[in-house]
Amino acid sequence: MRLLLLRTGALIAAALSFAGLPAPALAQAYPAKPIRFLIGFPPGGTNDIVARAIAPRLSELLGQQVVVENRGGANTAIASELLVRSAPDGYTIIMNAPGHATNPTLMKLTFDPIRDFAFVSPIAESANLLAVHPSLPARSVKELIALSKKYPGEINYGSSGTGTSVHLSAELFQYMTGTKWVHIPYKGGGPGLVALLAGEVSLYFGNIPTLIRQVQSGKLRGLAVSGARRSSAAPGLPTVAEAGVPGFEVTSWYGMSAPAKTPRAILERLNAEVVRTVNTPEVRERLVGLGADPVGNTIEQYAAFVENEIVK
Repeated sequence: MRLLLLRTGALIAAALSFAGLPAPALAQAYPAKPIRFLIGFPPGGTNDIVARAIAPRLSELLGQQVVVENRGGANTAIASELLVRSAPDGYTIIMNAPGHATNPTLMKLTFDPIRDFAFVSPIAESANLLAVHPSLPARSVKELIALSKKYPGEINYGSSGTGTSVHLSAELFQYMTGTKWVHIPYKGGGPGLVALLAGEVSLYFGNIPTLIRQVQSGKLRGLAVSGARRSSAAPGLPTVAEAGVPGFEVTSWYGMSAPAKTPRAILERLNAEVVRTVNTPEVRERLVGLGADPVGNTIEQYAAFVENEIVK
């Protein structure tokens, strides 16, 4: 019992001394152990791909391992609940995605992203890629529209979940083209990709990093990308707007947050190292090769961006 009390006392003393550190010293002392990086989707999707692309370099810069932990479900809500229940000490962080902006209007949440998150930095942006299974007789956006109008409600499409940018891209496409498909949601981009490759769904409006390798290998047929300009990862594919749907544009974004009340010094350390990471030549090259544009910004600019995405 005495040993337990001594250990407990030592831990309390250490915690109190850590809490009392001035901001510069606190930033220097952090991190002292590995950091959990929560991903709100299963492995294989863009959130997971981007996180694993930056984690090694971020670990080097922080001096501690950044451990990617997949907690998929409910379009990031499960991982988000885990984050907000975590101690605000910088040892649990999360990958933000468009779901953090759309979930408040689609489901009842036990948390408020604006109130309960401390925003750190954006990481990357990516357009989506409209890909079809080779068995679907459509080799262009115009052919897909014609086929969809010929067989309304008979073509099914997969998504990484209700409310994701993948889902919303497909819904916007149908609205703007007067077509009708059947939505089959999956629990993440990885499972959705598997379903498309197996022919369980005919098409998928997935994030470019999720689909690009399969399109390049010929296992899937790419028709167009959803951004305002062509992707450097697939320069031969037109934008959806170019291909016959003027005004169509959808972009996904990815960033990092910590629990609310995380000390400012820790947020600033994380922000600085994320920005350094995405500006490292090898990381930039990897992200761009996957079809994602690296983005680094200040805490305030990122917070304003996410809050605007939530309320708009």
